[in-house]
Amino acid sequence: MEQYNQAASQPGQNLFELQVDQQSINYLGETARWAKFLSIVGFVLCGIMIIFALFFGSIMATFSKIGSNSGNEAFSSTMLAGSSAFSLVYVVIALLYFFPCLYLFNFSSKMQTALRNNDQSTLNAAFGNLKSCFKFVGILTIVVLSFYLLGTVVVVSVASMMR
Repeated sequence: MEQYNQAASQPGQNLFELQVDQQSINYLGETARWAKFLSIVGFVLCGIMIIFALFFGSIMATFSKIGSNSGNEAFSSTMLAGSSAFSLVYVVIALLYFFPCLYLFNFSSKMQTALRNNDQSTLNAAFGNLKSCFKFVGILTIVVLSFYLLGTVVVVSVASMMR
């Protein structure tokens, strides 16, 4: 107990004195390479989602014009509104996916630099980015699960009122 109190009372002292050995360095290097790959793929997918959202809106606008030429104005306006909402949802999803990819890319870049230069402050910054990535994804997961729960409550409430 006395050793714990001494270590805890001295700033900069770790209780367990963890070391980053060669095996940990190898694991961190491989993790950084995979993180960079996954983040780059994520950036590409974000771009594809935004491009798809933009082109989907214009494609549906073209179909809307075809529908209005055939005399079905209600169908064409509904299709145009739906395509705009669909495009907006895809852009929002792409933006939400961009930030974890950015944190992951920053983690991988800083981790590779830290391992190459044996730099403790860059290593700490790399782990800070990894923490931010997981924190963002965790909060986003809580928000999505909350929407699912809210949607379930609404559906059950509406279904019970209809009986």
